[in-house]
Amino acid sequence: MVCISFDVEEFDMPLEYNGTISLEEQLSISRTGVETILNLLNRYHVKATFFITAVFAQNNEDIIKRMAEQGHEIASHTYYHSAFHERDLLHSKLVLEAISGSKVYGLRMPRMQDVNPEAVADAGYRYNSSVNPTWLPGRYNKLHIPRTLYKEGRLIQIPASVSPLSRFPLFWLSFHNLPFNVYRYLLKRAYDKDGYVNIYFHPWEFADISNQNFRLPSYTISNTGDKMTRRFARLLDWIRANNFPTGTLYELTHQKPGY
Repeated sequence: MVCISFDVEEFDMPLEYNGTISLEEQLSISRTGVETILNLLNRYHVKATFFITAVFAQNNEDIIKRMAEQGHEIASHTYYHSAFHERDLLHSKLVLEAISGSKVYGLRMPRMQDVNPEAVADAGYRYNSSVNPTWLPGRYNKLHIPRTLYKEGRLIQIPASVSPLSRFPLFWLSFHNLPFNVYRYLLKRAYDKDGYVNIYFHPWEFADISNQNFRLPSYTISNTGDKMTRRFARLLDWIRANNFPTGTLYELTHQKPGY
């Protein structure tokens, strides 16, 4: 199964690079991307998982309801994209459930932060997908963590997909910066080895984020906007041509015996 997910959040990345952007613009950029994504997924009949901050949901209730109506999984990206308290695990879940009318089973922490698995389970989540089991300089070193789905206490952990052996990350930055055929090759190797892949993106990747005031590094804006829309459609074409089944992360947890 190919599991595609999106981290739906305030587009606050410019603030990491001392850029300037208002909260209103952060939300507007992400909303533009979500609308593009929903249209693409609908065209290809693909169901995805959307990890959403409560702040985005409260400011875009109509689009959250549209996600749920189209059959996508609604999951939590906590309350705010920048600040976090453990109480946000439950509070964000309740907000998303109230707005979407859907049960929330999954969590992904902003920026793949560490989180106490017992606290996640206590808040009523079935799974956590906040681990990228690779080494990213300046971010994290998770080479000791299993590459594939595993159980930790009461919680199912679903790491983001990396290639076998070298553990090359198959996340959004790789999709933007690798030649498409190289990314496709690594993705298929992971799929053949593991029987599934868990890849993730952000709505703002589908929007114009070239504003000089954002001060973003070139590798973060490469192949964004319309280029990302075309590249992502190409990925969906390839998935369909290979008859790879697609589904949500919640569905994946029910495909593994014993989970």
